[in-house]
Amino acid sequence: MKTKSLGFSIAVLVAVNIMNFYDRNAPGALVEPMRREFNLTDAQIGLMGSAFIWIYAIVGVPLGKIADTWSRRKLLAWGLTIWSALTAMAGMANSYSFLLVTRLGVGVGEAVCAPTATSWIGDLFPAEKRARALAFFMLGVPVGGALSYFFSGPIAQAFGWRPAMVIAAVPALFLIPALLTLPEPARGASEKVAAPAGPKASMWSVLRIPTLWWIIASGALLNFNMYAIGTFLPAFLGRVHKLDLAGANIATGVAYLIGGISGGFLAGQIGDKIIHRRKDGRLLMAAVIAAVVVPMSYLGIVQPVGQMMLAVAFLTVAYGCLNTYYGLVYSSIQDIVAPNLRGSTMAIYFMAMYMLGASFGPLFTGALSDMMARRAMEAAGATALNEAFRAIGLQQAMLVIPVLSAALALVLFAASRTVIGDMQRREREAVAGAAA
Repeated sequence: MKTKSLGFSIAVLVAVNIMNFYDRNAPGALVEPMRREFNLTDAQIGLMGSAFIWIYAIVGVPLGKIADTWSRRKLLAWGLTIWSALTAMAGMANSYSFLLVTRLGVGVGEAVCAPTATSWIGDLFPAEKRARALAFFMLGVPVGGALSYFFSGPIAQAFGWRPAMVIAAVPALFLIPALLTLPEPARGASEKVAAPAGPKASMWSVLRIPTLWWIIASGALLNFNMYAIGTFLPAFLGRVHKLDLAGANIATGVAYLIGGISGGFLAGQIGDKIIHRRKDGRLLMAAVIAAVVVPMSYLGIVQPVGQMMLAVAFLTVAYGCLNTYYGLVYSSIQDIVAPNLRGSTMAIYFMAMYMLGASFGPLFTGALSDMMARRAMEAAGATALNEAFRAIGLQQAMLVIPVLSAALALVLFAASRTVIGDMQRREREAVAGAAA
């Protein structure tokens, strides 16, 4: 493929992923006006995020299989059409139930993006350039999230949350036609030589790899925190630090943009260097960095009113550290799994981490916030749950993040203790496969 065409293809796919995470984070940016209009509890807010994740995780596996056999261009265009249409429809919601249904629809559409686009990129770039291309694609996570907070909050403050949801869908009008003009590469087009894939085995055979169990557990813990932050950080800054809707979302966007991009680049630099020194280095560094999240997130959460800048600074560092996980841990998965099982392994990993971790992040944090708010109300002898008690409840509930970050560090350290043995087993299997 010509360089100009290649550049346009990757640019469109990155833009699609940015929109993917823009629309995914829009409800988090608009939590407070939605809550007030529909008189929602934090648990109901959390359920919107959790329901999205449940449907996303369930349909992701069959859609990933379709992406291996059908036109990726058409599949991704259909997914983008569905999730953008449902995002816009949220602007017409007249009830919480309607709003919840739209999030389920967005989950179905967005489940197409990751397996389809990453498979496409794999056929655009040879193996020695794939890591950088995929890292560029994954910048859609913090960049899309940051842009969602930067724009959705101020738009909602000026015009209401409904126009903000409709505007979130507008880029699809330009991206869908651009996507349909892209030339789709043949599967395996970028492979130079067929390397030994390893022994044929059931996709579930990877569960016999000890390190993978630790990595699945780590993914659940990480995504609990990431989705709790994405759902409630703007509301936290608004309630606790008295920021208006625009200010809370801009501050969240800053944390996402600076922390997310810095964390991604840091992981790439550390991961590529340390693996030459010690085979367990990536997971060991991931554990150390996860441990840094504990004090950083705690200090960010407990800052009192008047210390907003300090709170955002600490939380930006914490979010950046959490983002190093992807580069360090995802590359470790490749080290312990045979090439012919890597797609299946990632499908199992994503389903487990979303169902066991991410899906509970918004729901559990929201329910805990409601419980703590009621306790604060009862302790004060009040009979009405006002905004001050809601602020106390959410601040206390967010303390689950440093607690689970400590657990994440321990799990990653345990993974680093088994990874060398699993890497050696993988090497022996590769040699045996080549000799057969």
